[in-house]
Amino acid sequence: MKLRGTFLANLICLDGMLSETQADLAFRVRRGCNRRRMIKSRPFRFRDPFPAFVRILASAGVLLPIAAGAADDVLRFTPSRERWTVQSEALVETSGVAPSPGDGNFIWALNDGGNAPELHLLNPTGGDQGQVAVLGVANIDWEDLDSFVLDGRSYLLIADTGDNASRRKSGVLNIVPEPDIRSGRADGVITPAWSILFRYPDGPRDCEAVAVDAREKKILLISKRTTPPVLYELPLIPPPADGPIVARRLGEVALPQTVVPAIPYANQPTGLTISPDGTRAALLTYLRVLLYPRQKGESWAEAFHREPVVLKAHGLEQAEAIAFSTNGKVIHVLSEGKRQPIVSYEGM
Repeated sequence: MKLRGTFLANLICLDGMLSETQADLAFRVRRGCNRRRMIKSRPFRFRDPFPAFVRILASAGVLLPIAAGAADDVLRFTPSRERWTVQSEALVETSGVAPSPGDGNFIWALNDGGNAPELHLLNPTGGDQGQVAVLGVANIDWEDLDSFVLDGRSYLLIADTGDNASRRKSGVLNIVPEPDIRSGRADGVITPAWSILFRYPDGPRDCEAVAVDAREKKILLISKRTTPPVLYELPLIPPPADGPIVARRLGEVALPQTVVPAIPYANQPTGLTISPDGTRAALLTYLRVLLYPRQKGESWAEAFHREPVVLKAHGLEQAEAIAFSTNGKVIHVLSEGKRQPIVSYEGM
């Protein structure tokens, strides 16, 4: 997604809401802020949904959740001090990322709509390990990527589900066999093993958050522009159909509140990933990462209906890609743009 438009930032600086240090920082990074009243900035065009001052406040802890949910030891993920950079010159609008099921040391990534239909391979430090062309499909609006193992074979799911104007009559999920990367490089071409043409039961939806639950052979999708977001489900292996199959609506997704509620797009879902053991899901937004734990015997609809555990803000310019590592102990987050940093949250 390419963001353009008017940004109207309302920075609330009220006594008692921010510490003196936080308030002073807010004052410095937003010139002219009166700490006892709401200030509206002039409209301006932007590429980054969160200008520098918002990311500074987020990383400083000023943009705190009102309620962060009840975390347990399993859910304590903190940003790693070590950061790598995406070195591939071809990855300019990263909108999806997934670990390699065949070799967890590598990461697959893809570009947003309008770019070549290719899958790019990165090494553990963000190095460029080549790319593979996907034949027979177009990159209309690729918005997410996931990997999974089914019947002993490794696959990648490409989610062509973006719809900024909510006009597409259907979306498509292309499932391709994972390319052979035993040489440490990716090259050549692949074709989809199967594709899923689908539509939503309640009209067109813009969707950038798609993940596979291989244990239950289901695909989860979360709408981006509805308030609140809505959770949908599709079968991983659908029965034969003459036209688009209809996704099942599971319910609304609970989101936390923030002390700066007027930041636009802050809670819009831009990526989704499920832990390998199926016990939690991580939902990416432009501001942060939200963890949804799932209890034994619980459905995903029930898990997403509870308030999530909020991780520390990632501070990226336009975060649109997220993935658990193959062991579930690390969460990787990437942003659109050239040579962007890779933010990794490590489980404790």
